[in-house]
Amino acid sequence: MTCDQLVCANCNGRVVDGRCPVCRANRARLQQEQHGPFATLNPTVLLAVLCAAVLALALLMR
Repeated sequence: MTCDQLVCANCNGRVVDGRCPVCRANRARLQQEQHGPFATLNPTVLLAVLCAAVLALALLMR
């Protein structure tokens, strides 16, 4: 999720604008979360990787 899509409940502004302290804090938190190892992967890709891992494990066990 990006800051462009979020509306602050405190000031009714977009979080990306950073109008109030709540907006600025949430914007900073979202930016920190985007630097994780799985930040760029969407749920569909993660599910596909999980299925491939299960399939590979099943083939190895056979």
